[in-house]
Amino acid sequence: MTGDRWAMAHIFSSFNNTVITITDMTGAETIARASGGMIAKADRDESSPYTAMLMATQLAERLKEREITGIHVKVKAAAGRKSRTTAPGAQAAIRAFARAGLRIGRIEDVTPIPHDGTKRPGGKRGRRV
Repeated sequence: MTGDRWAMAHIFSSFNNTVITITDMTGAETIARASGGMIAKADRDESSPYTAMLMATQLAERLKEREITGIHVKVKAAAGRKSRTTAPGAQAAIRAFARAGLRIGRIEDVTPIPHDGTKRPGGKRGRRV
């Protein structure tokens, strides 16, 4: 083998779905992609760690066909005013990529952070219970 071939894995993980897109290093050409709906039958299972693990092993096989040995990972959580933590699908996907034999380079969080975003709901006197 002449050298390592690397790709970029973009993992978008919200509490409703998980989407994994594998691109070349520039991010211009998509090599493979998978989402929760392509694997799970029920809507509630789209964001589960088990579904993310199945997606990652499926994508790892496609990467091995193309002789790609390592990936850099960019993790993105749901944007906006709510919580900026990633759903459990992201962790499971990264772990499954490593278990499939791919070398993992950089893991980067690319969640957009609002700089004074929209106003909280509830009005001037707050949410009255």
